[in-house]
Parts: sequence; structure tokens; C-alpha cells
Amino acid sequence: MKLTKLVAMLAALMMLASACAGDSEPAAPPETVVVTETVTVTVPGETVTVTETVPVEMDNPLAGTTVTVFGPESSDTEAGAFQAALDLFAAANGMTISYTGARDFSDQINVQVAGGNPPDIGILPQPGKLADFARSGDLIALPDDLAASSEATTPADTYVLANVDGVQYSFPTKADVKSNVWYKPAVFADKGYEVPETWDELRALSQQMIDNGDTPWCVGIDSGGGATGWPFTDWVEDLILRYHGADVFDQWVAGDVLFSDDRIVAIFDEIRDLWNLPAGTYAAGGTIATTLFGDNAPALVDDNCLMHKQANFFASFFPEGTYFGTDRTEEGVAGIDVFFFPPISADDAKPLLSGGVFPVQFNDRPEVTAVMAYMASADYANARQRFQKLANGGGEAVSGFISPNADADITLWSPIEQSFINILRNSEVVRFDGSDQLPSPVNSEFWRSATAFVNGDIDAATATENIDATWP
Repeated sequence: MKLTKLVAMLAALMMLASACAGDSEPAAPPETVVVTETVTVTVPGETVTVTETVPVEMDNPLAGTTVTVFGPESSDTEAGAFQAALDLFAAANGMTISYTGARDFSDQINVQVAGGNPPDIGILPQPGKLADFARSGDLIALPDDLAASSEATTPADTYVLANVDGVQYSFPTKADVKSNVWYKPAVFADKGYEVPETWDELRALSQQMIDNGDTPWCVGIDSGGGATGWPFTDWVEDLILRYHGADVFDQWVAGDVLFSDDRIVAIFDEIRDLWNLPAGTYAAGGTIATTLFGDNAPALVDDNCLMHKQANFFASFFPEGTYFGTDRTEEGVAGIDVFFFPPISADDAKPLLSGGVFPVQFNDRPEVTAVMAYMASADYANARQRFQKLANGGGEAVSGFISPNADADITLWSPIEQSFINILRNSEVVRFDGSDQLPSPVNSEFWRSATAFVNGDIDAATATENIDATWP
């Protein structure tokens, strides 16, 4: 007698859906799954086929697997919260997920991919680099169901940045609001400084502070690796939006407006002139180019400077116990707050420069896809926020993390960060970080030439010509 047994099972997909469901943390896959079992028995002169539906005990297909994740978030607070959120999913599924963060991620990921040894998942801040990897065949496209579910919870203008030639490769898991100036309202009040409503008023305020014996700005552009220089690029992009509008910004990102255009060169010079005002800048590392971008947070608390332009994630670099929000004068508590980087004219729209990160899948294994699906969920966003806020002291602490997921529980965020989320959702003019959308060689040269320009090694004309020369 010859016996052939055919069993068709869709357990893996069912377990992905189960693992990503729930209100607070991912649920474990079921212990059994209903399958159809077909048995064909051949005996002399007769063939009998019997089909029945039965429950079959299943092993969790994720159990015992390992997934590696590599990204740019490397501080104890950010990397620790990221790992903790991943650990929830790993524990629920009997698997291991390891996150590694590095300041020089942008350099390392290029080497790893070129050497054929990429992580399972990379966390890319640059849609331009994502497009490069996609077109070179290094990325796995999102499954249709994951693409559809992530699109439903993501701002359309950000989601589309992970679409390359009609194929969706990712979704944002972190959003950044970059058009902020951090300051202490109590200090402004005590010294008679007013929050500026225009760019000219901001420049005048800087000089007023210097004349009063105060240092207006803290600035640091070091990123600990190949991305050093990116804080300068944020200043450039915010001013392109303010001086010339979203259309010119888009043309510049597309390469139709060159860096060497007189309008862009003038912005380079204007920023350096502001930073180079005598006694106008404090840098904790000694110079602007050797000061890590987060290291000036304690200096702002200690009044070594009175303003710092940086994204919302700057909050995670303040000393533990820092209070954010409106001053509690009756308790003698001076808060750290932000004002919006002002437009050129008070009557102008207030354009927002945003940013974020996109997880991409390099290796095509079911467990890797499962982790991608988890990272697209509100469960991940809420867990990441809880852990990062706890790492910063809990209670009224600011996490420095914002999720773009519309299903995330906004009540988990502090009032000041809820305001960031509302700004992100409601701003009329929003543009994602322009340098991060550029092709990788152009973005890398933007960082390098920006650093050399800030150091005074080259002038704006040379810096912008260097960048233009790298366009593919």
C-alpha cells in the first residue's frame, strides 16, 4: 500500500497577525491551528481520498529564531528603549531580537551591505539611502498586507518617501519635529528678552543677548562619525523653506536648484555669520565641529547659552530631572520649553521641517518580516514611548521619541511632546529633511563640506560646488 499525506497550513501568517494584535503588548501565537488534512490511500483496484479538518498542535515558527537590527540611535536612553520594546515581542514569541546602535551607522551600513553581511533590519534616517539600496536589489519589499496596514496609520507625505519606483519598502517608525528653538522662559522673562516672531527679530535678539553679556547660542554639529555636519544642514533647510518656500525646497531636493545657486550660497553664509558673532556661540566640546549635537543640553540648563535649535529628540539629552514646560514659579522651578523657528515675516506661513527613520528588511525570512510588522504597530510605538520616558525619569519626563503612528496612544506623551505631535499632524507646510532625501553621495558630501565650511577651511562657494559635483 502506498500512502501520501498532504497538509496545507497558513500558520505563519496567522501567528504574525496574532502576535501583532492587542491593546498593550503583543500576544503569543496560538498553541493550535485548524488545518485541512488530505489523505490518499492507493490499494489494488481502488483509490480512496479522505479530507477532514482537524486541530493540529503547532510549534511557534518564531520560537528559537534570531533577528538582528542595526540603526543610528546609540544613546543609552534611545537604544535602551528601542531594545526594551523589541524584547516584549521577542519574549512573547520565544525568539531573540538584538538591536545595535552606532553614531557612524551611515558609514557602517554601507560597508556591511557592500560586503554581503547586512543586518536583518536596518533603521534608515535617509530616504535617499533607502532608494539607493532598493535600486541595487538589496532590500525586501513589504508584503501587500503590511504595506496596506502601515499606510493606513502613517502620514501620506512621509509614507510615500519609502516607495521606490512604485514598490513600498518601508514605513516611518519615528518622527522628528525639527523647527524648534529650545530655551528657558524664566530666563527670557528675567532679562527682558521676547520670543522672536521673525528671522530678523531672532538675529536682533542674538545681538541683544551678546550686548547684555549673555551667549545666545549653543551649537554642536558632531555626530561621532560620517554624519557629522547634519545639524548645519537642518539650519540650511529650515532657511530655504522660510526664504524661498516649499516649491524651491522641492526643486533643490530634486537637483533642479543647485547648491551653488546664489540663494543657497547666501544661506550658508548667513548661518555662519550668525554663529561667528563675537561671544555668540557656546560649544561644550570646544569648537562647533567637535561638539556632539546632544552635549549642549546641560549647557542650556546651566545658562551657558540661552538658545539651541534642535529637533524634539534633543529632549533625551537633558540631565535627569529637567523640567519641561511652563515655569512653576511658585515652586522655584524653571522649565525648558521651545519656540518655533520663526519665518521671515510674521505674516508668512510657518513651514515645518520634519524627519524620521524607516526600518528596511535586508533578509527574506519569516521572522524578520514578523519583526517588521510589529514595528509598524501601535503596540511597538506605545512600548517604545513607555520605556523611553521611564529611562528619562518617568512622571513628567520628556522622552525625545515621537511616533507617526496615528493609532498610538497620545496620552502616553507629555504635554510638550503632545504639542510636537499636533504640530506634525496639523502644519500646513511640512517638508521631510531635504538632505536625507538626497542620493547618498550628495548627502555625504553635504555633511563633509558643511563641516569644512563651519571650520573655516573652505568658503561657501567651494562648499556648494563640491556638493554639486557629487550628483549622479
